[in-house]
Amino acid sequence: MHHSSEELDWLGSVRVHPVNDLLNNLAQVTPLLLLGYNVFATLSAPVFFTFYAIFIHANVNWDYGPLRSVVASPVFHRWHHSKDEEAWDKNFAGLLPMWDILFGTYYMPKGRWPENFGIHEPMPAGYLGQMWAPFAWLRRLKKPAVVEAPAVAVMDETPAA
Repeated sequence: MHHSSEELDWLGSVRVHPVNDLLNNLAQVTPLLLLGYNVFATLSAPVFFTFYAIFIHANVNWDYGPLRSVVASPVFHRWHHSKDEEAWDKNFAGLLPMWDILFGTYYMPKGRWPENFGIHEPMPAGYLGQMWAPFAWLRRLKKPAVVEAPAVAVMDETPAA
């Protein structure tokens, strides 16, 4: 749902499935709380990152110049949303591009800006359709597979006269 926006702007940052949002927040906060980190600091971090996510989804071509490979910029993240084939599976880092550099997924071509956004698969137009789309595979599980038995050659075992 998040990557289906064909015009990327700050609203794209909050265009997420509620189940995905809940699970991501729990995955980020729960380990820190279990490790004993300060509750206020731990619960304040998502507020900061929400505003940062709004910023990096902004419709601006800022790449931070010499710091472009140090801190994720709007251009860095916009390449992550690009439909251009050379940008597929690139720029996963939310804040520090060093992770993409380390894993070979960093993509920041100089002199080019991402322009083509969205996904290649169709996305349902309505709200309920978009809420159901991530779970559509469940419907396919209920359909029984039709398996045809292989043809078997039957040999006549009567003795030859």
